[in-house]
Amino acid sequence: MGQVQDKVALVTGGASGVGREAVLLLLREGARVAISDINAEAGAALLAELQAEHAARVIFVRHDVASEADWHTTLAAVQQQLGPLDILINNAGILIAGSIESATLAQFRQLMQVNADSCFLGCQLGVAAMRERGGSIVNMASVSSWMPIEGYAGYSASKAAVAALSRATALYCRKNGLAVRVNSLHPDGIYTPMMQASAPGVPAKYLLFDPKTNPKGRACMPEQIAQVLLFLASDASQAISGAEIRADSAILGMGL
Repeated sequence: MGQVQDKVALVTGGASGVGREAVLLLLREGARVAISDINAEAGAALLAELQAEHAARVIFVRHDVASEADWHTTLAAVQQQLGPLDILINNAGILIAGSIESATLAQFRQLMQVNADSCFLGCQLGVAAMRERGGSIVNMASVSSWMPIEGYAGYSASKAAVAALSRATALYCRKNGLAVRVNSLHPDGIYTPMMQASAPGVPAKYLLFDPKTNPKGRACMPEQIAQVLLFLASDASQAISGAEIRADSAILGMGL
């Protein structure tokens, strides 16, 4: 039996990076998984790759996470094709650099729409979908939600909103007797296409954290974060809700 055997999971931004690794791991651990992503080509390619082994246990839905209508369409597809939702991993997000002087209002609003609005909609509709059976919602935040990073003011604000929404939703569920757990996960750098795009031409060895060869490295691998997501999604973490889980290799105090 897998750690999430026969549970139904939705992973937003599931076609690449951490989302892709979470999809693969959840399937290996017995879940039925809906991949959602705004990139229909990448999502369809991943679905085709997985169907031979996992057949009816995996679907793909094109999903703009900033759209309330898309959320309703996606959750209806999950219910119809896989069954009642047990796990929601709000992973989709974007990264736009900009200090408080260089960032534009349009960029700030885009970051808030994709990163924070999506979390609000996911929590609101996820709780509604899980209120009878219970379940787990995991929202992808960042160390930038609490650690000052002057070059990513809007991104940091959007991820702080994710953390606050997660705490408020978790408390609401507890006070209303709902067996829905809500946590936020706060990684430091993750070696994904999004990170590679923000550091063009920088070899992995200079980015990846290694306690012996590169102790100031900021990045971990996506599959490492997927393991934390699996734990928070599974019944093994039943006592954890409203928590900010830091997966940051002790970045606090490194002076970076």
